[in-house]
Amino acid sequence: MPGYEGFVDLRYKPSEDDLIVDFTIEPAKGVSMKLAAGAVAGESSVGTWTELTTMRKHIDAIKARCFEINKAGKIRVAYPSILFEAGNMPQIWSSIAGNIFGMKAVKNIRLESAEWPKTIRDSFPGPKFGIKGVRDILKVYDRPITASVPKPKIGMTTAEHAHTAYEIWMGGFDLVKDDENLSSQSFNRFKDRVIESMKMRDKAEQETGERKSYLINITAETREMLARAKFVRDFGNEYVMMDILTAGWAGLQTVRDECDDLNLAIHAHRAFHAAFTRNKKHGASMKFVAETARLLGVDQLHIGTVIGKLESPKEEVFGLNERLKENWGRIKDVLPVCSGGLHPGLLPPLIKWLSKDIAIQVGGGIHGHPQGTRAGAKAVMAAIQAGIEGESLTEAAKKSKELAVAIKKWGYYKA
Repeated sequence: MPGYEGFVDLRYKPSEDDLIVDFTIEPAKGVSMKLAAGAVAGESSVGTWTELTTMRKHIDAIKARCFEINKAGKIRVAYPSILFEAGNMPQIWSSIAGNIFGMKAVKNIRLESAEWPKTIRDSFPGPKFGIKGVRDILKVYDRPITASVPKPKIGMTTAEHAHTAYEIWMGGFDLVKDDENLSSQSFNRFKDRVIESMKMRDKAEQETGERKSYLINITAETREMLARAKFVRDFGNEYVMMDILTAGWAGLQTVRDECDDLNLAIHAHRAFHAAFTRNKKHGASMKFVAETARLLGVDQLHIGTVIGKLESPKEEVFGLNERLKENWGRIKDVLPVCSGGLHPGLLPPLIKWLSKDIAIQVGGGIHGHPQGTRAGAKAVMAAIQAGIEGESLTEAAKKSKELAVAIKKWGYYKA
């Protein structure tokens, strides 16, 4: 592979305008670490498999450089910002996460994370609302935001869905959420669902005196997503939800621009992520997905739970929670969403580990409550209050019959 080793320069000092990307690589049999690292840097910038007669000094000057390699296979690559088109996330991903995953020089390669220079960060809008803005929408400041998906997550009629949403809100929850695969099927059309759910939302707000909102899934072809977002706004809702990976980065960028004009917050579902994030040796990490989503402007993003039904290692969840809240200058933070197999008995440790600045989404853990959805939601609210006050769930259950029933059915987390 002539020429690739020229993309390794361990004396190089990255500039403040370089995009620095961390990879973990496992070279193919017979390939040195230096050659594999150079292949990654070269193939993702100005290099190719052979020396070129068309290479010029001004082109060589803007090449990516692997400037750090350690024995564990961790490498760091610096990309001059000039390699990227401002505000074009698909192009950035095509560059640093394009051909490299199929190269013969590497057996495995995983894109771990990036340090985004201000020059690139400032070409993207970031979240419109962020954590503070979300709290301002809902007027909730002293506890985690709560959300639930009507279950079964697909198959309900519009009327059944709206009624279940009403029960969720009446149990004390802030948000009702569509799941990733509910869009506009024949049994539950999108527009009908918006209309009926907004009626129930308004009714719940009047009866509780609390702010309520709906994370309705607009995921579809891009022009249809824009039309759906406008329809949602016309009926007085504050949010849309989007399956950001299946719809794509370009779709998200377009929706974010439209939502800016419509004053809508974006809840990001990460459906499909595990296809390339779960293998710790190959693919791209959820951390890198989260960084990208934050730059493009989602206000809420799923990060896992540590203790729920889905594979989500503690170190990954903690890292995502921190990454979404880091100070990125003018780029606002993102509200981390914990979901997947949660029930009241698992909630206090989440608050202890991740702080009150999270959203807790519970589906089966309220709808499976023996006394029904509303009672399940009340049990969750009681468990959250116990977690905030440092009270044991067994003590809290003495004051909440709904929580007592939930603990009897599902138990509770014992550290």
